[in-house]
Amino acid sequence: MSDVPRDETRLATEIDRLKAEFPKTRELYREVCALLFFRFGLTPTANRLYQLVKRGSMSTPTAVLGEFWAELREKSRVRIEHPDLPADLGAAAGELVATLWARATASAQAELDALRAEVEGQRTEAQQAVAAVRGELERTETALEQRTAALLAAQVEVRELEKAQAEGCAARQALDGEITRLKGETAARDRELVQVHEGFSRDMEKLRATAERADERLRAAEKRALLEIDRERSTATKLQKELDEATKRADRREADHRRALEALQAQLGDARHQTGVLQGRLDAAQAANATLQQQLAARREADTYEARPVRAKAASARPAANRPAAPRPARTPGPPRKAPGASVPSGKTAARRKRG
Repeated sequence: MSDVPRDETRLATEIDRLKAEFPKTRELYREVCALLFFRFGLTPTANRLYQLVKRGSMSTPTAVLGEFWAELREKSRVRIEHPDLPADLGAAAGELVATLWARATASAQAELDALRAEVEGQRTEAQQAVAAVRGELERTETALEQRTAALLAAQVEVRELEKAQAEGCAARQALDGEITRLKGETAARDRELVQVHEGFSRDMEKLRATAERADERLRAAEKRALLEIDRERSTATKLQKELDEATKRADRREADHRRALEALQAQLGDARHQTGVLQGRLDAAQAANATLQQQLAARREADTYEARPVRAKAASARPAANRPAAPRPARTPGPPRKAPGASVPSGKTAARRKRG
């Protein structure tokens, strides 16, 4: 960081302080002129003063600046007044003293500048040291925060461990009570087991005796069963022989029936063929009969039409009492008679058809 920004910062801070101390505008401008010239070694100007103070009009800093330079020249002039010195010698002595004062002031200003430079160097070093200390402080704070976080985490973990330990103690006490209860139950069960074992032993003795009696009955029943099995085996042998003979007889009968069935099927085929032939003849005869019936009906109608005038003349010549009876109406042709060959099949043929 350069010196100019630091001077500007300090100058702004000092001007804010002067604004608070000197509310009047002219006094404030005069103090700012002295501040710039004596404290910061800057030559004040009207524009600079107005930019820093920003009060009143531009004529105010100009007038105050003229008064400041006049007062400064008046204070820097040295007057040597002595009643015995002539006027020109007093003026020369004054000029000499003023020169000495100016040189002393310049030397003091140089020493002040050197001192200021040294102070600025020390301040820079101090600022660097402060920055280093601040960095170290920040690192220390970071480490402290980390250690604090670790400490908090450790405290939380310790609390959790304490809680877990308390829960473990409670669980251990509960387990101790459960173990005590289980021991009591185990002892009671052991006593019950002893009693059950004794009862079981007695029951086993009873069951052993019962099993022996049942074994004896089983052996007797096994002997009876073997005898029954032998009788059933002999009976089964006889029945098997009879079954074989009956199977052979059934096979022979089945073969006879198969041959008879084949013969009947052949006869049925011949009968069906003859029936088809006779049915064809019957259809032809029925068609011819229908044609003849139609021709006969037409012939009768023609004969009736021709005989009607002759009968009318004869009726008119005869008296009413001697009139003959009305002619019979023509017979309506009936259904055609069946052909001789289309007779009803016999009982044997019907039976064959049912079997087929």
